[in-house]
Amino acid sequence: MRLDPRTKALLVITTSVTVMAPGGDVFVPGAIALGAVLAASVRAWRRTAVILTATVVLAAVTYLVPEQFPHPATATIAIIASYALRLAAIGAVAAHLLATTNTAEWSAALTAARVPRTITVPSTVMLRFIPVVASEAAGVSDAMRLRGIGGWRGLLRRPVATVEWFTVPLIASSLRIGDDLSAAALLRGLGGHRRPTCMSPPRFGPSDALAVTMLFGAGFASWGLAR
Repeated sequence: MRLDPRTKALLVITTSVTVMAPGGDVFVPGAIALGAVLAASVRAWRRTAVILTATVVLAAVTYLVPEQFPHPATATIAIIASYALRLAAIGAVAAHLLATTNTAEWSAALTAARVPRTITVPSTVMLRFIPVVASEAAGVSDAMRLRGIGGWRGLLRRPVATVEWFTVPLIASSLRIGDDLSAAALLRGLGGHRRPTCMSPPRFGPSDALAVTMLFGAGFASWGLAR
């Protein structure tokens, strides 16, 4: 199911607003279901499994643990898990946008939607920046483990030093990557006054209508089950 980037953005924005609004916990199941269906539609089975597993664990901590072990500490943990569950619902939908949208498609979609360049350029850079930083973080973690200073064992034995060894090279590489991506975006004409030419302009199709229908269907189903 290939979606227009504008439809993906609509799904993320709508999910974020409804889930994080007061009383938005009733829409969490619908958002989780939507994110799992989107992941399965592109055969991202690992992401689907992660979404479902995280949902089950966070829901158990939120609703079952306080009932089985009534204590102020478990109540505090349940409150934190409830907000984490909301963020997981938003992340399940946002992950589809990040995994299936490249910078060219995103820039073309925002240009077609007449979005100002002050929003188009930073969002395009951030769309490419997030996965690159994740890859750099994995590289730093692997380098630390090769030197015997990473992993949970190192974090438990020397927590402050381990965090420092991880964050300092990651911040340095992130600054360099941000500069490179900004320069690449400017070279592609994203900061110019003329409208860049798009070789494959984005178009809405039946998949977009189906996704929007699924969005409202999941929302109404969650609201009906809550009542």
